[in-house]
Amino acid sequence: MAEERGRKMATAAEENWRVGGVPLIVKELVAGGVAGGVSKTAVAPLERVKILFQTRKAEFHSVGLLGSFRKILQTEGLLGFYRGNGASVARIVPYAALHFMAYEQYQRWIILGFPNIGKGPVLDLISGSIAGGTAVIFTYPLDLVRTKLAYQVVGPSRLKNRGPYHSSEQVYRGILDCILKMYRKNGLRGLYRGVGPSLYGIFPYSGLKFYFYEELKMHVPEEHKKEVVVKLACGSVAGLLGQTMTYPLDVVRRQMQVQALSTANNEVGKGTFETLVMIIRTQGWKQLFSGLSINYLKVVPSVAIGFTVYDVMKSWLKVPSRDEAAIVTVRTENKSNYPSSLHSG
Repeated sequence: MAEERGRKMATAAEENWRVGGVPLIVKELVAGGVAGGVSKTAVAPLERVKILFQTRKAEFHSVGLLGSFRKILQTEGLLGFYRGNGASVARIVPYAALHFMAYEQYQRWIILGFPNIGKGPVLDLISGSIAGGTAVIFTYPLDLVRTKLAYQVVGPSRLKNRGPYHSSEQVYRGILDCILKMYRKNGLRGLYRGVGPSLYGIFPYSGLKFYFYEELKMHVPEEHKKEVVVKLACGSVAGLLGQTMTYPLDVVRRQMQVQALSTANNEVGKGTFETLVMIIRTQGWKQLFSGLSINYLKVVPSVAIGFTVYDVMKSWLKVPSRDEAAIVTVRTENKSNYPSSLHSG
């Protein structure tokens, strides 16, 4: 009975693998990219305010959450809530695509190399962590651009002519302008400023996020696993737990990213640990959790929407489950070991 069910799973998976002649990896990239774009745009206003809180923008820190929304609306208008979102989406689409695809791919490789490892925390943590690191390395410059664009608070007219408002700060007119100015000033190294804490944070966060999500789904009755509400709930809890454990490193990363924005800033050049010590010494340990409440409001819908859209896209694109894909991978590998199958298909 078990062997028969395994054969049916493998056959179905192989059919899904070949549907439309589109490779499995491409389908996973598309599903991940769409999930990332949708989830990031949905929470863009909260992300903007969170960055202003994390980087200790004084005029926002003193007015609170609702006051920050009013100030952005008065200063920049409705579109101000989405300042930096173009760079954010430009980054998150390839990031999420690589992240989800790499997660699935690393899992298949691990299962293929270590057949006895089975499903569980080790597999989810390892594949999720490495996938997160892979995605960060390839897309970090766009994350840095997103932060710098979201950090500057200037009216539309000042984007063309720098006015007296925060005149000591560098003004960026868009994604390309920001990248070029950073590269001219600090070279390739400048495009990766703050990548250290990003990697330190993403390894545990990504691994924990995938682990919690998969583990929570395992405890859901089979008849409810495909329900959108259930996926949203599992994604919310997974993102909440993972983010809480790694949030201080996110604050360190943001402050490192914006240190070079002000010409009067004397802290430029500090590393991850030095920045962490500097924040605790000069701003207090509570600053390491500044914006966490806003982040909770952002993480719950963001991670939930991301996981849910990814699962829905996988279903729509007829992507096999990871178990089915693993079976196909093993069968394909086994076939390649037999000379008779070298010229088949």
